[in-house]
Order: sequence, then C-alpha cells, then structure tokens
Amino acid sequence: MVRANGRLQVVATPIGNLADLSERARAALAAADVIAAEDTRHTGALLKAAGIATPLLSLHEHNEAQRAPELLARMGSGQTVALVSDAGTPLLSDPGFELVRQAAQAGFEVSVIPGPSAITAALAVAGLPTDRFCFEGFLSARARERRTQLEALAQETRTLVFFEAPHRIVAALADFAAVLGARRPAVVARELTKVHETVYRGTLEELALRAQNEPNFARGELTVVVQGAQPAAPGIDSQRLRRTVEILARELPPGRAAAVAAQLTGVPRTTAYALLTGGAPGRADDAGSPDEEDGA
Repeated sequence: MVRANGRLQVVATPIGNLADLSERARAALAAADVIAAEDTRHTGALLKAAGIATPLLSLHEHNEAQRAPELLARMGSGQTVALVSDAGTPLLSDPGFELVRQAAQAGFEVSVIPGPSAITAALAVAGLPTDRFCFEGFLSARARERRTQLEALAQETRTLVFFEAPHRIVAALADFAAVLGARRPAVVARELTKVHETVYRGTLEELALRAQNEPNFARGELTVVVQGAQPAAPGIDSQRLRRTVEILARELPPGRAAAVAAQLTGVPRTTAYALLTGGAPGRADDAGSPDEEDGA
C-alpha cells in the first residue's frame, strides 16, 4: 500500500552546464522540504546559482546506511525529500540505491525527474551503435583487476560505456587496447557540456597514444565509449577461437595468425582477424590485414 504522506523525488541535475537544469527540476528542488545531496558544497553552489534555499543533508557512499532512516522518518512525517548527486542522474555510479530501495519498500511514493546523464550524452555524440549498450561504470583502479574485468567483456557485442578518472586514463586505455583489441573503435568524451568539452575519436590504440601525448586529455570528467565485439560465426566457440588466434599472434603477424587460425577452425580469415584486433570483419586496407599474402 502506497502511503499518502511523504515522498522521495530522484532529481537529475546538470553534468556541467548549469543552463541544463530543467524548469521541472528547479521547481522540485525549491519545493522539497530537504535535499539529500552527495556533496552539499557542490549542490549548494548549484542551488545558489538557481536561487533556491532548500535545506541540504549529505548522502554519500560512506553515510547512506546511517542517513537513510532519518530521511525515511522525514517522509513518514509528510515531508518531500529530493535526492541529487553531484552531477547527472542519481544512482548511476552515484549513491542513492539504498534510500530508493528502502523508500519503495516502506510504501512511499518514489518518482523521478529525468534529465542530464553523462552516459546518454556520450552515446549521443560517439557515433557508435546505440541500439544496445551496457554501462560498466568505473573499472578497478588496480591494473590486474581492471584487465580481468576487461577480459570478461572482450566478447560483449553491445557498445560498452565506462567512466574513468583523469589520473588513470592513460593506463586504462592501454589496457583497453591490449585486452579488447587495438583496432576497436572508441570515443573518449571529456568535460561534456562544459567550456572545454572535447570528443576524441579513433581506435583504442590511437586513443591510448593520444592520451600519452596530450596533457589536456587527462583533465576533467571522462566517459569512454567502446564499440562492442563482432559476433562470432554461428556454431563457433568464440572463446576457443580467440585463444587460438592470441597464441598464434605471439609468433606471427596478425594477418598470418588469422589465416592459420582460419585453417585450424574453419572460420573465415576476416572473422578470426576481427576477434584478434577488435576491428570489423572484412577490413583489409592496411598492413598486416588478413588478405595480405605472407611476406607481401
């Protein structure tokens, strides 16, 4: 049974440009009895710019379990609580899950005021397939664990979306290229909607090299979008095929490794080559492509 008193509103806020605060979001924040914010200083600046004086309470990953009962009690007394994160839509790599879950279980009305999200913004400008995608948030800060996570995603055919910290982007892109394939198309969107918004496009190998050489690459908020893997041919064990190609590639050029793998497994050379490099089947316009003859 839904209670007739307090409620929880999940409110999206700008990811950079304050003009992206919708009128509906502005009205909701102004009308709420209290705003639960990831960082009260950050949200306080937003409220000041919008001319809103609603009281703030902190709600972040370190205090959510302790803060949730207090906010539920406020709802129980008839108050409206607005939940915001530092930027974008709450709960997407941000705190709030426990509060939303507990509010819903307690029977309070939970509604959303949608708006900006770095995930959808990056997908919109990436120029990569968007019909199916998966969001992986932040990968591990530890190199070994990060590579293990990427290995589990190597055969994922959906477009992949990640957040990454500026001080880790160089190492992360190197791991992306090594594990997912150097020629896998990707985009790094930096400082979306802000003054220094930049969209870097290329293969993972190209982006990794650019990140090493351009100081501005590693500044600001970063969203990484990577094209999914090419689907394996029907009836083919893609994991076994990939392992076969990778072993051969240690001793042979990519094109030759793909050709031998094709002979061993019966798949087209372009399929084997795509699994090795992360590129699209059929590309044969550069050195080492699957259509080159040995020694050419």
